[in-house]
Amino acid sequence: MTFQWPELLWALLALPLLAMLYVWLLRRRKRVVLRYASLAMVKEAGQGAAWRRHVPPLLFLLALTALLVALARPQAVMSLPSQQQTVILAIDVSGSMRADDVLPTRLEAAQAAARTFVADQPANTRIGVVAFAATAQLVQPPTRNREDVVAAIDRFQLQRGTGIGNGLVVSLVTLFPELGLDMEALQGARSGGNRSRALPMLPRERENTEPVQAEPVPPGSYDEAVIILLTDGQRTTGPDPLAVAKLAADRGVRVYTVGIGTKEGTTIHFEGWSVHVKLDEDTLKSIASLTHGEYFQAGTATDLKKVYETLNSRIVLETRQTEVTALVVAGALVLLLLSAGLSVLWFHRVL
Repeated sequence: MTFQWPELLWALLALPLLAMLYVWLLRRRKRVVLRYASLAMVKEAGQGAAWRRHVPPLLFLLALTALLVALARPQAVMSLPSQQQTVILAIDVSGSMRADDVLPTRLEAAQAAARTFVADQPANTRIGVVAFAATAQLVQPPTRNREDVVAAIDRFQLQRGTGIGNGLVVSLVTLFPELGLDMEALQGARSGGNRSRALPMLPRERENTEPVQAEPVPPGSYDEAVIILLTDGQRTTGPDPLAVAKLAADRGVRVYTVGIGTKEGTTIHFEGWSVHVKLDEDTLKSIASLTHGEYFQAGTATDLKKVYETLNSRIVLETRQTEVTALVVAGALVLLLLSAGLSVLWFHRVL
């Protein structure tokens, strides 16, 4: 537990003084009672109430402690319902997703796991779907209609190339249309292969307003949306994924990356071609690290299902530093009421 105003905790030093005052009053009262009553009467009266007379003051002292702690504005790390309202699923539909090392195929396993994930999201969460291969496309704008989202996932068609950066760019532009990224230039970058690393902006004559140059915010601080990126291969075209990840980090958007397939990779045969495809785990881990997200590797359909279950728990419930002053004050009030109630019940007075 941490405190917003820790200097106020010095007030707790007054509690031992109050305890000493209580002990002094008890001894003083005992001397007065012994002076005016017989020893037999005092002993008889004290047999049933010796321990009970200390309970209300003890509860009062605990309540006072809680109130003094509350003054310091305590904060604790708690798992609370997430404030995120939009989830973008960016899913690789490149030809390598036909590989069957994840049964029945990588694509079908990804679709099945995504459907379950969508069904488990809270009703107020908007879900968008981006499909990417050499190019990327928003196949379903963010919506609360789960049937539309599932229909978009079911319509995936395999394509050539793997532009991980393109998938991230379209996801970001979906969340922040004011970014002003030149999507035509980015999509055309596939002809340049891995040499394409720039993030071209729309020139002013092609856009009514200049792109918004927002001040960078701390990575992972944007609570309204997350991106889930699923891919099974290495980038073959499009902008550098790490450059786009840096743009996401500057906007505070977390990117959770999922690598589907075995770490060793596999060879696929298609239209007379044999191609060995392998996960680029280093890039996926770097994307997650830059944006304060998390990387997951799924080598089987069961693994992928567990990954989405874990992602669901990360998104629906998030762990964050939360002020708990109200809870501490509520506990103090309960202790005060209990102290007063027991005192009235046992001794017919309030403390």
